[in-house]
Amino acid sequence: MEAGAVMGRAWDMYKAHWQHLIPVAFVVYLLVSLLTLLLAVLLGWLGVVLGILASLAGLFWLQGALVIAIEDVRDGRADLSIGETLDRVRPRLNTLTLAGLLAAIGIMIGFVFFIVPGLFLLTIWLVIVPAIMLEGCGVAAAFARSQELVRGHGWSVFGVIVLTVLVLIGVNIVFGLLSTAVDSSWGGFVIDVVSQSVTAPFVALAWTLTYYELRALNEPPAQRV
Repeated sequence: MEAGAVMGRAWDMYKAHWQHLIPVAFVVYLLVSLLTLLLAVLLGWLGVVLGILASLAGLFWLQGALVIAIEDVRDGRADLSIGETLDRVRPRLNTLTLAGLLAAIGIMIGFVFFIVPGLFLLTIWLVIVPAIMLEGCGVAAAFARSQELVRGHGWSVFGVIVLTVLVLIGVNIVFGLLSTAVDSSWGGFVIDVVSQSVTAPFVALAWTLTYYELRALNEPPAQRV
């Protein structure tokens, strides 16, 4: 598996289906952002803490929705509406939330201990969300499944992560410049929602296509769902 080839295919799919993927990302990210804001307003410092947890879980909700959307457009067209896409995610919300929080905590602790452990965990857990959404794995099974798929291809998967981060840095620089030009908290909020809505589908594409590549490398066609 070549990281550059995966990123190239992700870009091609992004260009072909951005009209469908970006609205899905926008709806989910806006809902998560409003939930975080509401918690802070209603509950004060406790709401801020809960909002941080909701934001972490929300990243996995967002990726879960985009995994479904990407699976939908793999045949070249979008058959599911935004509402239908979110309906596919709803039964897996609890699993996504718990897996997301556990993964986030583990990776953050890993980064505290000299960064390398965090990068290692991020690599072996990269395809947790596709395992949950496309294979119906539970929390423990999703971690095990992701590690199983990545085994033997860790450097290639890490390469996808590095290239994804470089793309995000470049895009965030552009949106950061726009944000500094807007002297308004609401304007900054809007720019943040837009930037996340634009970048999240590409990240999800790169990581979901990595999942499909790993399955193709690890399993004969007869075993694939």
